[in-house]
Amino acid sequence: MFRPYNQVLARGYWYIITGVVGFLLLLRAVEYYQTWLRRVRTRKSMLYPTKVDDLPMQVFATATAITREMSYPQPHPGGWFSFFRPLSLGRVIVIACYWAVITYMLTYRAIINDAYYWERVGFRGAWISVTQVPLVYLLASKSSILGFIIGTSHERLNWLHRWVSRTLLVSATVHGSFFMAEWVRFDFVAFELELMPMVKYGLGAWAILVWTFFTSLSPMRRLAYEFFVLQHIVTSVVFLWVLYVHVPSYAHYNIWFAIGALVMDRAVRTVLLLFQNIRVRQAKSCGTTRRVGHEVELQASCSEIVVITIKDVHLSWKAGQHMYLWLPRLGPLESHPFTIASPYKEAAECHCNQIQFAVRLQSGFSKRIHRYAMKTQESGNSLTGFIAGPYGTPPCWEAYESLILISASTGASFTMPILESILAAQTTICTRRIHFLLIVRRRSHIEFYVQRLNAALSHAEARGVELEVEIAITSDDSSFVESETSEKSIEDEKSGQVEEVVRGANEAVDFKEDKIEKMIHVNSFSASSSTSSRRTAPIIYSYQRPDVAAFIRRPVEITGGETSVAVCGGKSLVATVRNSVASLSDERAVHKGTGAQGIHLHVEEYCF
Repeated sequence: MFRPYNQVLARGYWYIITGVVGFLLLLRAVEYYQTWLRRVRTRKSMLYPTKVDDLPMQVFATATAITREMSYPQPHPGGWFSFFRPLSLGRVIVIACYWAVITYMLTYRAIINDAYYWERVGFRGAWISVTQVPLVYLLASKSSILGFIIGTSHERLNWLHRWVSRTLLVSATVHGSFFMAEWVRFDFVAFELELMPMVKYGLGAWAILVWTFFTSLSPMRRLAYEFFVLQHIVTSVVFLWVLYVHVPSYAHYNIWFAIGALVMDRAVRTVLLLFQNIRVRQAKSCGTTRRVGHEVELQASCSEIVVITIKDVHLSWKAGQHMYLWLPRLGPLESHPFTIASPYKEAAECHCNQIQFAVRLQSGFSKRIHRYAMKTQESGNSLTGFIAGPYGTPPCWEAYESLILISASTGASFTMPILESILAAQTTICTRRIHFLLIVRRRSHIEFYVQRLNAALSHAEARGVELEVEIAITSDDSSFVESETSEKSIEDEKSGQVEEVVRGANEAVDFKEDKIEKMIHVNSFSASSSTSSRRTAPIIYSYQRPDVAAFIRRPVEITGGETSVAVCGGKSLVATVRNSVASLSDERAVHKGTGAQGIHLHVEEYCF
């Protein structure tokens, strides 16, 4: 009786999803055109190639700026509530719109107080629930067709996967509770359970959703991430089987849709895994030594950082992408994602030597890696590892006039290759200035990056790109300051690049203070800062937490085109950058008649 109209709503749900995907595909096409146009203008030596000047693109830029200002802000609770991960305002808006659609479909022409009230709402909840199942599995796929179409990667869709799953739990609860309420009123719950075995499978499917909800909460995932991943894979398969038995045959197409998404994802990932880790012929020119897997070396660069080197690798990647690493000896059933920290190479260069990951000591898998690295540091023993990837769809970094790169600790594994990719690019780039900020707790945490930063300073000067590098060391250990003078002289003799610069009004630095109060104050920039002396500025060190908002403001205020801000770090740093960019964009009235140009933000957050 209710089936025809419920099926209409189910089709409408996928019409809406298709429309949204089509709209995002259109936006992607416009962004490709915008990037192409900027490169053309750069080749024509225009003063500000990223500045919007024609009416259609101005309208698009204004709409983009408004959307960014609405989507960037993110609260960051402290104290007892610091473990919460509140969504950004943009994600809240997306979820609110999704909930509005689901609420409309659940209630439209269903809330009628008659004899069929309970069954009408119950069946409506059933259809709306089973219709959402394929989307849950599409959003969970690492080789997602949705991500391929709209130009994003699985890790950037994962938050939506979790919230659609939670919405599915709510609609499934509506479905089951209305039927149960009717059965309780007429006292035939036991009769229904005996007469219709499918009800028991429905309760089982609902129980799996409840279990998944609790185990996918951020504190639970962080408590035992490896266990979460394993049980999540198992329950996702069991859920489809239980649901297949529960729903009637005319709704099975939803289950097959989800199974197809799951099987295709696993098939693609398996093919890539075999292709990247099994070699039929050994490449002598690259020194390949293993037919199955890759040689993996672990080196503890300090007490908290381990550098993982994967050898015999034949692949290319883009700056900002990541790979999954499987080390059977340290985690037989675990594979974990790590950002590719290796120096960037052009596609024409050989990538078969090695790639590197920088891993900070945490718990679980990273702790086992660190323990093994410390144990085998002197013996030089290697492991056999398997890789999958690369994953991630970073933006076109060279399409922005100014680039602000902010990272904390091993987050530099994300920002460092971006910097190197800009300076090594063989194509036309729009970037004229880059500002690089690295925040670490201890000086030893930057050993993996300092030499590459020195090389980047030299390349930037040769390329004509203004580059400023600041490293903020937040530890309160004053021994760092005492050793600066000797370290500085050694570095100056070696490269002439590294220099400790303490800015101010020619102040003398008092080293007698027990507590470090030394702060590097960077003078305000001017448009004339693109001189040779500015481009050859050395690395700047500071010894307190940096003012991130001020670091972002300075280059934004002097640029004549669009700025991109990329941040990789913990939730506190990410929230600070988000709010700073949103506030600055609103303050400057970007693309609203003031002449201020856009501020793009790309976020990579440490997450479990």
